[in-house]
Amino acid sequence: MATKLDATGNEAVERIYEQVVSRNQGETEFHQAVREVISSLGPVLDKHPEYAEACIIERVCEPERQIIFRVPWMTDQGQIKINRGFRVEFNSALGPYKGGLRFHPSVYLGIVKFLGFEQIFKNALTGMPIGGGKGGSDFDPKGRSDHEIMRFCQSFMTELYRHLGEYTDVPAGDIGVGGREIGYLFGQYKRITNRYESGVLTGKGLTWGGARVRTEATGYGSVFFTEEMLATTGESFDGKAVTISGSGNVAIYAAEKVIELGGRVVSMSDSNGYVVDERGLNLDLVKDIKEVRRGRISEYVESQKRARYVADGSIWDVPCDVALPSATQNELDETAATTLVQNGCVAVAEGANMPCTPAAVHVFQDAKVAFAPGKAANAGGVATSALEMQQNASRDSWTFEHSENRLKSIMVDIHATCFETAQEYGAPGDYVLGANIAGFVKVADAMLAHGLI
Repeated sequence: MATKLDATGNEAVERIYEQVVSRNQGETEFHQAVREVISSLGPVLDKHPEYAEACIIERVCEPERQIIFRVPWMTDQGQIKINRGFRVEFNSALGPYKGGLRFHPSVYLGIVKFLGFEQIFKNALTGMPIGGGKGGSDFDPKGRSDHEIMRFCQSFMTELYRHLGEYTDVPAGDIGVGGREIGYLFGQYKRITNRYESGVLTGKGLTWGGARVRTEATGYGSVFFTEEMLATTGESFDGKAVTISGSGNVAIYAAEKVIELGGRVVSMSDSNGYVVDERGLNLDLVKDIKEVRRGRISEYVESQKRARYVADGSIWDVPCDVALPSATQNELDETAATTLVQNGCVAVAEGANMPCTPAAVHVFQDAKVAFAPGKAANAGGVATSALEMQQNASRDSWTFEHSENRLKSIMVDIHATCFETAQEYGAPGDYVLGANIAGFVKVADAMLAHGLI
């Protein structure tokens, strides 16, 4: 028997969740993602019985297609390695499947399905015509040479290409897949198909079809959403102490926008530990360490003596006004959430995908801390990917300023949609419920219109 849902007593929803767990055994991250969404949907089924009659929730929890394949490649020393590749094409009701590729040893089907399921509703919230999907491999690019990564990407794309297309499925990057990997993947796709189909991958280089602000988009977008959330109570980032977990792409550009808006980033982290600088981190130094030197965040204290480094431990022990978890799933648990609340944190926004455990979310909501789920707060990345697709389709290239304005407009609209939907369903200020219902209803209406497929 599956664990009962927390947010609703709706028997139909309880039954569907138990069915999902039974049909997808061992995929704990996917179970968590499904529970987080459908636990909000009892009121929707009451208001729209046609969704239950058409089994919309059951259908949206079942991917349209799951692809698993072998990826053989050779090391620089001539050793043959075998990895496993995945692409889950989850839902195309609103447009072609859209979602990133993750290369990391932790990747297995349950991770890919959790990410793809989240992507359905995140993409719906952007207002862009894109469906939801996700993919990746258990390949670890860390410590591999450029030649090894190129050979892996070429082998990966040699299988995946047959499932892709600008009107079919459009991958992007994620953890372990940046501009280098996208370049190798696109080159192999172009070679195999003999087509310069620039809209088939996003996150490309600016000189060959990429979009300005794509690098910054997820981090910037999470801050734009948080700025709107703070504004509902008359607050802003000005003077706020902000803790941001991670020091990758999302974290760095979230920090950049926080500083631009008057906030003070007091702590960032990597997998080894975290650094604290109460007067505000020197972001240029962080960028040099992580983006140029590819070093560890501990190097920050070598030249910034006022700062301190903590190996291991929890970055959420650092007192702050705003927390932006931007590293990985389930990094912020109930204990950490309780510490943040006790230290006076007033707002939390997920820059990563599902970084807060369900228990942590309940702590924030019970304490009336403004909480933005990832499917809303970090939607800026995929929104800007869709803008890249627009530019590719029209053979156009926009300025940074125009692209950032479009991104901000989208994030403001996402906030308004979540805020207003929560109010409509009698839960003002509940961004989790607002995001889940708004995203689901948009997808559900499209699925009804398309018939039983």
